[in-house]
Amino acid sequence: MSLKPITHAVFLASSLLLPLSSHAAEGPKVTVYKSASCGCCGDWAAALEKAGYQIETNNIDDLDWAKQQFSVPEEMEACHTAIIDGYVVEGHVPLEALAKLLKERPKVRGIATPGMPMGSLGMGYDPKARYTVYAFGLPGNQAPRPFYEAGQ
Repeated sequence: MSLKPITHAVFLASSLLLPLSSHAAEGPKVTVYKSASCGCCGDWAAALEKAGYQIETNNIDDLDWAKQQFSVPEEMEACHTAIIDGYVVEGHVPLEALAKLLKERPKVRGIATPGMPMGSLGMGYDPKARYTVYAFGLPGNQAPRPFYEAGQ
């Protein structure tokens, strides 16, 4: 009896698993600043991790510190602040908006989903939920502008 088919099957099975594990380890790093008691922020971070991002969570008592540290405009504030590849990501920003940010690399400080819109990622996610993700920290101190429209 030849072991060749079994060896080939083991190699094939292990090679199929390799891209899954290496993808998760190679995804962009996201540092999240949130309250330890906030479940929706944890849900958002878990969704990013499931999508392949590397998540580092920092539970902090003073969320105002993060908003000030990363210059988040008051009208853009939400329940958590994250940093990804030098950009500030405020609130329940959807995966599609993160992908757009990292692909286009606009000259902005960051993007934000102000408040806590129902249906946004981490807030009972509904892909049909409609809300706006804004870009802020634009050149020339321009006011925040729409960056991505969720639910369309």
